[in-house]
Amino acid sequence: MKKLLALASAVALLAGCGGTPPAPTAMPTTPTTTGLLPTGVPTEGTRPPADALPPPAEPGRAPVPATTPPGRVVPVGDSPEGVVVDAVTRTVAVAKRNPYELVLMNADTGAITKRVPLPGAVRHLQLAKPGGPVLVPVESANALVRVDLPGGTAEPQIITGTVPHDASEAPNGSVFVANEHGGTTTVIRGDDIVKVFTDSVQPAGMAPVGNLMGMLDVRKNDLTVYDADKLTIVGSTPAGDGPTHLVADKHGRYVAADTRGNAVRVFSTEPKEVASVPQAGAPYGIAYDATRDRLWVASSATNEVVGYDVATDTPREVARLATVQNPYTLGVDTTTGRLFVAGVSGGLVQIMNPPA
Repeated sequence: MKKLLALASAVALLAGCGGTPPAPTAMPTTPTTTGLLPTGVPTEGTRPPADALPPPAEPGRAPVPATTPPGRVVPVGDSPEGVVVDAVTRTVAVAKRNPYELVLMNADTGAITKRVPLPGAVRHLQLAKPGGPVLVPVESANALVRVDLPGGTAEPQIITGTVPHDASEAPNGSVFVANEHGGTTTVIRGDDIVKVFTDSVQPAGMAPVGNLMGMLDVRKNDLTVYDADKLTIVGSTPAGDGPTHLVADKHGRYVAADTRGNAVRVFSTEPKEVASVPQAGAPYGIAYDATRDRLWVASSATNEVVGYDVATDTPREVARLATVQNPYTLGVDTTTGRLFVAGVSGGLVQIMNPPA
């Protein structure tokens, strides 16, 4: 642990820490990666040529809603983005800026219970497992922070790579971190980095199906699957025109929001696309309720969330709800079905109970 912390400190001094994630730069085609690499850690994969690739898909910008959306809103502070709901501890976690904090809320009352200081900007959160901790990839600190629930104690940060965008834990405890501007995926066991995959250009959304971790690359526009036990690359497949975020359902499928392609896409773990449905409005944030087998996808450009039944490969729309402005991320309480939608423009979290 001391050795890892020393490495983290050294890399942090070299990398610096800005107030916001650094802007992407032109990426050369020859090196394995453009980002930070820990010493003495095995790597796998070769970064493909990137000069001719399209830019990453971005969420839409929606106008202020003309009518009051359903439910109620809780002001949480500037630019909330990244929501996760833990049904075990009845806690909602939301990342915000100015200052950088993880806001903890009671899932039943909506009351803010704690504000946890963070070392930088965050856009996405995941639960390591039911009961926590929350995995907090801090983009501008190049680090992963774990925050326990419901107390909100933050563990020491682990330097993972350049601009960690998303992090996800496999059932065996391996944590995969997508370092978006470094083209790497770091694997952590305990507090130790045990593998770095260098086959990406701009890795982003992640989700596990059993011991298989799925990862979307927002420049290559594909889905890659890694074996979390063997720490090997399983394979990859095209994932639409501009996928951004990923979840897994209880049927062993990956589901991606294709933001630029205005679609929701479903994949097997081979991986292979097995179904898709259109969704207008730059679908971006995505959440899954395993209790109800309900998928929720936020249309960032139209202030809506769309609910799908995913009992079969092809999602079937069952609900469409108005939201606060620019619903970039959302979470769902698998006990009650309640939705928590972060409106990045208004500094609000919308709480609503969708129809059964």
